[in-house]
Amino acid sequence: MYQAPRGTSDFLPEDQPYWEFMRAKAGEVASLYGYQRIDTPVFEDASLFVRSVGEGTDIVEKEMYAFKDKGGESLSLRPEATASICRAYLEHGMPNLPQPVKLYTMGPFFRYDRPQAGRYRQFHQFNCEALGEADPLLDAEVIEVAWRFYESLGLKDLSLQVNSIGCAVCRPRFRAALLQYYAGYLDSICKECRGRFDRNPLRLLDCKERECQRIGAGAPRTTDYLCADCAAHFSQLRASLEATGIPFGIDNRLVRGLDYYNRTVFEIQPRVEGAQASLGGGGRYDGLIEELGGKPTPGIGFAAGLERVVINLKRQGIAPDALPKPRAYLAYIGAPARDAAWRAVSELRKVGVAAVIGFGGRSLKSQLRHANTLGAAYVVIIGEREVERGEAVVRDMAGATQTTVPADELAQALAGQGVGGQG
Repeated sequence: MYQAPRGTSDFLPEDQPYWEFMRAKAGEVASLYGYQRIDTPVFEDASLFVRSVGEGTDIVEKEMYAFKDKGGESLSLRPEATASICRAYLEHGMPNLPQPVKLYTMGPFFRYDRPQAGRYRQFHQFNCEALGEADPLLDAEVIEVAWRFYESLGLKDLSLQVNSIGCAVCRPRFRAALLQYYAGYLDSICKECRGRFDRNPLRLLDCKERECQRIGAGAPRTTDYLCADCAAHFSQLRASLEATGIPFGIDNRLVRGLDYYNRTVFEIQPRVEGAQASLGGGGRYDGLIEELGGKPTPGIGFAAGLERVVINLKRQGIAPDALPKPRAYLAYIGAPARDAAWRAVSELRKVGVAAVIGFGGRSLKSQLRHANTLGAAYVVIIGEREVERGEAVVRDMAGATQTTVPADELAQALAGQGVGGQG
């Protein structure tokens, strides 16, 4: 028996209402703020992610699905969206458009990670990216888009945390202070953090191990080392967020996991412990476009993990509307009626009536049971007598009533005009 690869999932028909619900809300919210959809390939030149995400990150070192194709090119399944969107921004001349260019995407991403609840090797995200503007008001807008997305789904009891991790001017001072502080704890922090000490010290603050968290609580704070420009940017961001009415806190240990971030970083989490640590987050990446070969171009964005959203929708008892059920089920009795039912179901579909037909020559009782299982609003019954008379019997499944309709009026009746005087 074959099974889905470890860390992947099948989204069954009963799961689809959640996914249709999220996709619809994501598109509505993004459009409300002027974001336009973009879709990029699911694989890219592997060096794109090495340069953007950073060689010292867990993603590049441990998690990328990298491979050589038959032409010998090094490719990687995309582990995140920002680098691909920045590549598309440069490749298609978007720096020449009015700035900021605001884009969103949804789709699958891939990381070789240890599977657990809410963490998969193939996972799905809703991403928004705004390129070409450094105004902290844009930071507040991106954060508001993320918050309103979760709000539009009906999710409650969420926590927004923001921080500033500075820039190339002020971060070296913070990095030096961080190294000095952790130098006295190298024997106490976990093995992974000892590796991060030289390679990526900001990630020391992000460790989830209990002892590392305890040590991190006393570490230097990023906001105490900001230069004047970064401090002013962070102050304006906070003021702009306060104006939206969105509640937020400041988490000085929030750094995010990718090398390209600078200044603003943020995360949105459920307050309930065990509901997965983060629903989504993002931050500013003002040096990324330049790193990929473009001119210095500011940018900011976020990613929302959709599998985690589904977990929290179910936990909070939020059930999206079910997907539409068939309006009509064509049941027939006998071979001559089969051809008439087939013509009728085809005509119904032509005029936009969702309709299905019974297969396999089942009994009428079996077909009615099948129609009930599918949730069909009406069952159209055609037997030899109906064929001879050019009629069809239409049974209203909710009202348990039925009427006879001329065959040539069936499509009009079921298209919403009423059946035998009944809707």
